[in-house]
Amino acid sequence: MNRNMGQVDRALRAIIGIVVIVLGVIYQNWLGAIGLIPLVTAGVGFCPLYKLLGIRTCSEC
Repeated sequence: MNRNMGQVDRALRAIIGIVVIVLGVIYQNWLGAIGLIPLVTAGVGFCPLYKLLGIRTCSEC
């Protein structure tokens, strides 16, 4: 699994993931669990959807 996400992309995904999780907790809604998806992809630096679409935001990869 090669990285296909750059640093800015990963940082934005991590922020969005945390915000969605926090909103899910605040509103007591299980949909906050969707925030795990961008958080995990940011953590590993790999996005399966990017792979399918042939997108790479990582300049050094």
